[in-house]
Amino acid sequence: MTHNDSLNEAFERGMDAFVNDDFSESVEEFTKAIEIDPDFTLAYVSRGAALMKMHRFEESIGDFEKAIENDPDYPKTYHLRGLARIEVEDHEGALEDFGNAIDLDPDYGPAYYSRATLQINIGREDLATEDIQMVQVLTEMNTQAFANENNIWRSEQLRLEEMGVADPMDR
Repeated sequence: MTHNDSLNEAFERGMDAFVNDDFSESVEEFTKAIEIDPDFTLAYVSRGAALMKMHRFEESIGDFEKAIENDPDYPKTYHLRGLARIEVEDHEGALEDFGNAIDLDPDYGPAYYSRATLQINIGREDLATEDIQMVQVLTEMNTQAFANENNIWRSEQLRLEEMGVADPMDR
């Protein structure tokens, strides 16, 4: 078994355990992946997410910090660290993380939503308004994009049916 095979297998086992809500096993497998490759950013992010599910927020923040150190350009890591920071009542740190996620990806809707929710929860409703509006804009854009993709697929399917290449039952 090669180095990459065992790394990928440990990561995949960690993901399988995570999907099956076995967060303890997930943490163990992601830890194995990190031991094989200490610079495997996604393993830190994933282990941090599993630790959050186990309410081990300080440890998850540590994993997110290592992931950010390895790859400071991945917005989801900032978002996740922000969510963990809320749990340890570091609201200003969480707001900063959500802002960093948005700066890296202005179309990253979950960060706007999380920031708006936190602003409301800490009594800053006025600061949440723009984020709520942005969530609405992004939701509309995503809905429109989905509708367009579905229309393109449907049009192509109908064209292929007319040519006798596709079966109407495939719709």
